[in-house]
Amino acid sequence: MKATKWRRWIVALPVMMIAAACGDDNSSSSPTPTSEAMAAETSSAPDPEGLPQRILSLSPTHTEMLFALEAGDQIVAVDSLSNYPEEAEAVRTDLSAYEPNVEAISAYEPDLVVIADDYTGLAEQLDSIGIPVWEGLAPTSLDDVYAQIEDLGARIGRVDEAAMTVGLMRSAVETILGQSPGLDLGLTYYHELDNTYYSVTSNTFIGQLYSLFGLRNIADVSEGTSDYPQLSAEFIVSQDPDLVFLADTVCCGVTAESVGERPGWGELSAVRAGLVFEMNDDLASRWGPRIVDYLWAISEALEAAVSIDS
Repeated sequence: MKATKWRRWIVALPVMMIAAACGDDNSSSSPTPTSEAMAAETSSAPDPEGLPQRILSLSPTHTEMLFALEAGDQIVAVDSLSNYPEEAEAVRTDLSAYEPNVEAISAYEPDLVVIADDYTGLAEQLDSIGIPVWEGLAPTSLDDVYAQIEDLGARIGRVDEAAMTVGLMRSAVETILGQSPGLDLGLTYYHELDNTYYSVTSNTFIGQLYSLFGLRNIADVSEGTSDYPQLSAEFIVSQDPDLVFLADTVCCGVTAESVGERPGWGELSAVRAGLVFEMNDDLASRWGPRIVDYLWAISEALEAAVSIDS
């Protein structure tokens, strides 16, 4: 499922806005510098305003944000899981976001390390050796995402770029929701995190995205207190969701076909109607600008469901 329709205008709009504001676009024809050249340039010419010029990202989500903010020339390294956009490959390393190594990080001489949840105490360790950290916690709403992009933009001196990115995202979300059908049908869904039936409730960020479309989450009525419950196959079958979203197609190789072959799952309404959707794992787990892609994918799924009912 490819979210390309909104990109026809949302990708072109920044170019038009920049051209209108500046009168030309000389930077677009400049060759992309190598990581070595960037390192030499930033080392020899420190920013007079104290803005970071050697950013190291240990969060795939925030790597995507940084490049969306056109901060590629400020990035010296990203972690091993930062696989998007294509430009990130030039600065991708074997650094681990889950088991960060302070010595390995400091070897890149960063003047800012960008992380998500600091569950290892990394910020304090880096602070003790004079390396500042910017932390972007998991959001609870789209407004949190917008605020985080703007905060990161301010931290790295990309305020205008952040405002433009947020503006484009808001417009895209408004467009998607405005043209999405069946928002009042109250269809039910199951979101699968992995092939052992871990899921999410509507209290999570990804769950709230589905709620924007009026979808009802079967995990909300499951027993337990976690917002990431492990459901049973029997429970899922008993709830008979109208739609199934698979966010484990990359990690676990799950497909719509393999779901239909699970014992008892062939009779699910979603399976019989062909409403099992293979989603992109990365889009489902990251909250950068590409979250618009995920919303578009949900909209297309809902459109397919409505067309079957009609």
